[in-house]
Amino acid sequence: MSRRRRGRAADVPGIVAARLPGYRITSVEPLGEGLDNLAYEVNGELVVRFAKEPDPVRRGALVDREARLLSAVAGISPLPVPEPVFTVAEQGCLAYRKLPGVPLLELPRHGRAAHASSIGAGLGGFLAALHAVPAGRLAGLVDADHQPTAEWRRQAAADHGTVAGRIPAEHRRPVEAFLAAAPPDDEHTPVFSHNDLGIEHVLVDPVTWTVTGVVDWSDAAVVDPARDFGLLHRDLGPAATRAAVHRYRTGTADPAALVERAVFYARCGVFEDLAHGIGTGQDRYVTKSLTALEWLFAS
Repeated sequence: MSRRRRGRAADVPGIVAARLPGYRITSVEPLGEGLDNLAYEVNGELVVRFAKEPDPVRRGALVDREARLLSAVAGISPLPVPEPVFTVAEQGCLAYRKLPGVPLLELPRHGRAAHASSIGAGLGGFLAALHAVPAGRLAGLVDADHQPTAEWRRQAAADHGTVAGRIPAEHRRPVEAFLAAAPPDDEHTPVFSHNDLGIEHVLVDPVTWTVTGVVDWSDAAVVDPARDFGLLHRDLGPAATRAAVHRYRTGTADPAALVERAVFYARCGVFEDLAHGIGTGQDRYVTKSLTALEWLFAS
C-alpha cells in the first residue's frame, strides 16, 4: 500500500466516528484507487472515499457538489447510485452505504465476455435515461465538457508515448495508423452523462451478471453522448456496444455517427487507462487495456 493510501486509511476511523457517533468500526479495507479518488470499505457496508484534488478549496467544492448531484441522480437513474451518508469537505471525503454487487473489473474476463451483450443492454437503458434529462434540471451541479475530437487525438498520442513499449507488436501498425488519421466529426448535441463509465464503476451481481449499480459520479458532466459508449466499447467490446446502442433508442441520434465517435473515444482512452495501470501498479487495468487492444487495434 502506498504512503498516501496508508495515511488515508489511518484517517478513516476518526472521520467515521466523528460523523456517525456510536457506529462501531471493526474493519477498514482498501477498496480501490482511480485517477481521481481513493476509496475504503468500513465494516463491509460503508464506502469512504477521498478526492485526490490537491487544492483544498476546489476539493471541498467538488465533494459538496457531487453529494448534491448524487441526491438528484437518485431520482433519475434506473440503476441504483450511491446516496451520501456524510461529507467532510475540507478532506475531500464522501461516504455512502455500499451498493450490492461487485465491480465488473474484478470479475473474470471470460465472464465479462460471455455477458457483454446483456450488460451493454442494461447500461444502454441507463444512458438513455440520463441523456433524456433536460440540462437545466442539473444547473449548477455539472459542467459542460466539450473537448474537440482533435484534442482527444492529441492527448491520445501523448499517452501513447508513455506506454508504447507495452503495446504488443501485432497492434503497433494499427495504432500508428489511428494516431495519424483525421479524427471524426465531433458534431453532436451535448447531454448529461456519467462521463466515466468504465467497468471499475459498474457493479454487477456475480451470480446473475445483472447490473446492480453505478458508482463514482465525480466526473459527471454535459458531454458528447458517445463518450460513455466509448468506455463500454473500450472495456467490454463490440458486442456490448451494439447491445447498448440498440437499447439506447434516442430517436434522434445517428447510430452510425454515435458508434464511430464511441470507437474513437475508446481507442483514445485505452492508452490513458494503460498508463494509469502501469503507474499505480494495478495489474487489472493493465490487463484489461492490453486485452482491449485485440478489438480496438486488430491487425
